Amino acid sequence: MQKTAQKPNFEFVAMMAALMSIVALAIDAILPAISNIGEAIKSYDSTDNQLLVTMIFLGLGVGQLFFGPISDSFGRKPVVYVGFIIFLVASIICLVAPSLEIMVVGRILQGIGLSAPRTMAISIIRDTYQGDYMAKVMSFVVAFFILIPVVAPAIGKLILDAAGWQSIFYVQMFFVFVVALWFWKRQPETLHPEYKIPFSSHVFVDGLREFVKYKETVAFTITSGLVTGAFLVYLSSAQHIFEDQYALKEVFPYIFAGLAISIGLSTFLNGTLVMRFGMRKLSLMATIVFCLVALIYSVVFLNSPNPSIYVLVGFLSVQFFCLGFMWGNFRSIAMEPIGHIAGIGAAINGFVSTVLSIPIATFIGEFVKDSVWPLFAGLAICGLCSLAIFLLVHRPKKVVTA
Repeated sequence: MQKTAQKPNFEFVAMMAALMSIVALAIDAILPAISNIGEAIKSYDSTDNQLLVTMIFLGLGVGQLFFGPISDSFGRKPVVYVGFIIFLVASIICLVAPSLEIMVVGRILQGIGLSAPRTMAISIIRDTYQGDYMAKVMSFVVAFFILIPVVAPAIGKLILDAAGWQSIFYVQMFFVFVVALWFWKRQPETLHPEYKIPFSSHVFVDGLREFVKYKETVAFTITSGLVTGAFLVYLSSAQHIFEDQYALKEVFPYIFAGLAISIGLSTFLNGTLVMRFGMRKLSLMATIVFCLVALIYSVVFLNSPNPSIYVLVGFLSVQFFCLGFMWGNFRSIAMEPIGHIAGIGAAINGFVSTVLSIPIATFIGEFVKDSVWPLFAGLAICGLCSLAIFLLVHRPKKVVTA
């Protein structure tokens, strides 16, 4: 198992966060502009326009299956460069798209391109660290990563008002160029030559066979997909909820930012607490609270109109605070046993969890039309399923007494 003696530093954490943050920028910056984009491409159904958010996740999931195995053979850095090129081409397709269908193709291709830096960031971290220390580094990376969703909708709104929705894509392309230059100059290759796997048609099949050998890896990949799917319902319907159901179009970016801060705060706390309590204990406690909050809302507001915006934001804040202790730890637990196949392992983990989340988000999202209640019902169901899987896998060891 490869592991360097390099100590974590701010630049490393910031660079890995930047690689992952391009995904958040591509998703969240266009949220305030979805209705404007819909008008430009003559798509006026808000439910159909949610595809501009959800379909990028399809690309993220599929792309990892290609880039993960390739990176185990040719290294992490070349794969990142290929992903950046695909993203730039896809962004041009989005800019010239005449219809929703072509725009969706562009968004899927954007996701495929972004799956490279996203997957490679995880692989590079796994190449370098392991155990709770890996979870600590991953938590700080995600904490920085969360800063992008905090500011992206507000920045997108400013760009939209000043220069139109097309300029949002130009800003994304510029950000990718800057990160690519930084990555090229400052990040060394972390896959040592002795760990490279010769590329063949059997790379993926062999990696999958190795992946499924580990019970925790499979279990926490599924739980990641369940909670990601529940969150994706919120992400794809947030613009509809706050702008249409609550008529808060002007303050929507600020509400979105506030809720993202909730995730960022808990993620940062996880990074400081994980070495003391362990990633399994923290994520289990968070999953229990996550389920309880969703169940309380679902019971209290069953067959009732939407509560005040303050009540809604309060419930969502607690839910998202729990997510900060779940996402990074779930991924770290899943990746811990498979450091020897970090590239293909991260790819399979990301593919399964992402692709599992899309039908969940699509199905539940269809019900979030006139009420927020289906969102919390979905959070409760996904949370309870995740908790059940967690408890089945993470059984306390029995103490044998003489």
